[in-house]
Amino acid sequence: MIRVLIADDETLMRAGIRLILENDPEISVVAEAGDGRQAVELASRHSVDVALLDIRMPGGDGLKAAEKIASRTNVVMLTTFGEDSYVAQAMKAGATGFLLKDTSPQELINAVRKAANGEPILAPQITRRLIEKHLTAPDKGSEARRKIDTLTDTERTVLELVGQGLSNTEIGEQLYLATGTVKAHISRILPKLECANRVQAAIVAHEAGLTRS
Repeated sequence: MIRVLIADDETLMRAGIRLILENDPEISVVAEAGDGRQAVELASRHSVDVALLDIRMPGGDGLKAAEKIASRTNVVMLTTFGEDSYVAQAMKAGATGFLLKDTSPQELINAVRKAANGEPILAPQITRRLIEKHLTAPDKGSEARRKIDTLTDTERTVLELVGQGLSNTEIGEQLYLATGTVKAHISRILPKLECANRVQAAIVAHEAGLTRS
């Protein structure tokens, strides 16, 4: 069972999201929050697999909440705001994904399932080119290259594929590795790169130029 927290200041929006998610027998909404501070409190109180956080909420926004809970919970930002700056902030806050509120019910369910497995999720409107443009700064290249120099050759190859947006299964198929082996590699890569999740690791890969053809 995938345990989900929903944080949104609109009661009807929370109710709608709950109704959609609980149509899936393997998803359970265990907590609802009306602001960021409450989301942090409930995330620590409940065993939550995925937190769906609105960006803008009174009493503490979703970005600040993501910074506090992303190390232990897979966070997906769910918002009506599609500005590039929010995408960058959400990813750097440790979010696993970013979805707009016009996402279809089935896409929302699929996103929660992927997030529970630690896979990155971006709304279809948000392309990898946008990520490279807005999450990569020239002055960060040297720091990113320093970090990837700590990786083994295999870890570096895995990171390159993570940066390309491939799932663990897809990486395993390309490298002829079991999915569990890929997960083990990623678990070793993250602390070496000082990253909380694979999305942040993908950012490092882009900053270091590892994913450029």
